[in-house]
Amino acid sequence: MIHHQTFSTVLMLIVLITLCLPLTASAHAILVESEPKAESSLDRSPSQISIWFNENVASEFKALAVINSAGKRVDHNDVKQATLDRSHIYATMPKLPPDTYTVRYRVMSADTHIVTGRFSFTVISPDKAELRAN
Repeated sequence: MIHHQTFSTVLMLIVLITLCLPLTASAHAILVESEPKAESSLDRSPSQISIWFNENVASEFKALAVINSAGKRVDHNDVKQATLDRSHIYATMPKLPPDTYTVRYRVMSADTHIVTGRFSFTVISPDKAELRAN
């Protein structure tokens, strides 16, 4: 039979350990990878823009837009979410001329907060790419 004092001591230890453990807090989704990479220079137009977050994002409220330096949207306006990897959204692209492009995104985190962000990439002309390679 367990003594009342032993039971109380064990119960108190369990309570103390539980209080000392870090709480699991929901954090906002954070962009962890993109293709093309942020601030990269490409010698050819990407056929797709892909971004990944550190957690799954909701299928509602997702948006991804690619804007050229003149402020015009240039993607196909067809943002999708990967079926097997819910942290991945993407949009397809037409052939892009040399320019600097801004990717803007919006998703809903697991904690229901809306997260927005942006990054840029540059498509350089083939002759500039050849100069960089030499």
